[in-house]
Amino acid sequence: MSNFILLAAATGSSSGSWLVLVGELAFLGVIMYFLLIRPQKKQQRQLSTMLSTLAAGDSVVTASGFYGVVIDVMDEVVIVEFGNNKNCRIPMKKSAIVQLEKPNAEKNA
Repeated sequence: MSNFILLAAATGSSSGSWLVLVGELAFLGVIMYFLLIRPQKKQQRQLSTMLSTLAAGDSVVTASGFYGVVIDVMDEVVIVEFGNNKNCRIPMKKSAIVQLEKPNAEKNA
């Protein structure tokens, strides 16, 4: 593609070189959209649907790597119980949950 720019610059056609440059920039923009922006939006959409289905009794993994069971779900805060100790209940933001496992999914599989 850069050969076309050099060829247009050598022949003295300034309008043709601008047209090629705009075409290359548009092509790079489309590639950036499909390689970076679109997959990220898809991942964000999946995460938000996962968090909207969050319910008490679900097993979760937090962003820090802790495994726990959801005890209560509020608007932005979730109370998670960690380990076998029933006294270890910690309130945390919903956004700290990165993975969700429903207890009914094991029975159906």
